[in-house]
Formats: sequence, structure tokens, C-alpha cells
Amino acid sequence: MSTARCLLDAIPPESRARLLDEAAREVPLVLDARLFEEGRRADRFWVIRSGQVEVDLHVPGRRAAVVETLGRDELLGWSWLFPPHVWHLGAHVIQAGRAVEFDAAAVRSLCDADAVLGRAVYRFVAETVAERLHGTRQRLLQLYGPRAEAPEA
Repeated sequence: MSTARCLLDAIPPESRARLLDEAAREVPLVLDARLFEEGRRADRFWVIRSGQVEVDLHVPGRRAAVVETLGRDELLGWSWLFPPHVWHLGAHVIQAGRAVEFDAAAVRSLCDADAVLGRAVYRFVAETVAERLHGTRQRLLQLYGPRAEAPEA
């Protein structure tokens, strides 16, 4: 798991109960299902409870490039939070499981109405984005960074 904790654990109990009651539902993650496509409207997001999802990037003329694999308790999707609310990547279920699916418009509305909830959600998403960008940077350095030269004998 890349994030230190689950989104739901980051939200105070009263706000969490309201969020789950008004904007969430449990859904299956069906093997091989596409959850979203790059360029389409980002109208929901998920907290994965079990199973695995690959996040990918469309590459014209080739198979989609896998950017990251997410699993238990990880946040899937953040494009829903930032205008224009369009997916920047795609997502594909590679191991069946379950997730909590959130209605993005309802969550944004709840965050606007409840400052404690809004602060917790925005902070968690920002920390998740920062952590994943750091991980991506590390992977890019491994692939394309300067190679260490062997010491001369």
C-alpha cells in the first residue's frame, strides 16, 4: 500500500458517517473491467477494499502503459477533485475485489458544506498525489537516470 492510511481513516468519525451515508456505495471490482478512460468525465472515485487495479496511460498505436498498480485501502482517482474534472489516466481491474465508490459531485458538495470534511479530503488527496509523484520520479530515475559508473580497478 502506498498511502500510509486509508482516506476513510483520515476523516473524523462524524464527517465520515455523513460522507458514507450521502455519497458512497459498496461496489464489486469485476476482473478486466475498465473503471475509467483518459479524457472522459471524472464523476466518481474509489477506495479499494480488495483486489487490484492498474492505472494506465494511453499510448497511440500501442498497448496502454501501466503507470501504477493499486490495491487494498488505496485511493483510486483524484481528477474528480480538480476542474475540469476529466480523467488524465485510465484504470483497469486486474484482480477482482470490492471497493467503496464515491459520487464526486456529492463529495465536493459535502466538502464545501463541511470545512472539517473538506480539509481532511483535500489534505489526504494532496498527500496521496505528492507520494505517488515521488514514486513515479523514483521509477523514472531508475529507468532513465544516469548509470553509476563502475569504479576503476
